[in-house]
Amino acid sequence: MLERRREPAGAPSQEQRVTWSQRWADRRRLFREVLSFLSVGGISYLVDVGLSNLLLFGFLGIPALLVASPIKAKIVSTIVSMAVAWVGNRFITYGQRDSGSTLAGLWKFVVVNLIGMVIVVAPLGVTWYLLGLHDPLSYNISTNVIGIGLAMVFRFWAYRTWVFPDRGAQDPAAEVVVTDGFDDTPR
Repeated sequence: MLERRREPAGAPSQEQRVTWSQRWADRRRLFREVLSFLSVGGISYLVDVGLSNLLLFGFLGIPALLVASPIKAKIVSTIVSMAVAWVGNRFITYGQRDSGSTLAGLWKFVVVNLIGMVIVVAPLGVTWYLLGLHDPLSYNISTNVIGIGLAMVFRFWAYRTWVFPDRGAQDPAAEVVVTDGFDDTPR
């Protein structure tokens, strides 16, 4: 005769173990996604900061091309770093997701990054034009620390939910119910 193995008092049930296991797997996926997003963003950040400073201040004998135009320098550097971020996020951070059309994703990515660019440029405008601080330190703190930090939080949320949604996951709202027309029982 087979005996049922008894669980010790207070031990988690099978359902609780599955739920905990699923939560842990979800957290690991999110952690990996955040690390990947930050890695791609770090490379894009270096491109953005380096190019914007090069355009505005020059470097090692390379003349500044946009000396009195910090907003234009930041826009140019942001567009170049957007291209780097698109490739990295599309193929590395969110490459495993079935997010639908690449063209639709690119369009959404551009919209999100244009909004992000406004978020980045706003502190720069305040620092440069309202406060009259034109030195490299003030420029970099306002745009490359405060502005990019705020835009990063917005972009992570927008990429995850709108640009690269996980269409492969079960979406209860997308469930198709088929009936034969005679009863209300789904098939």
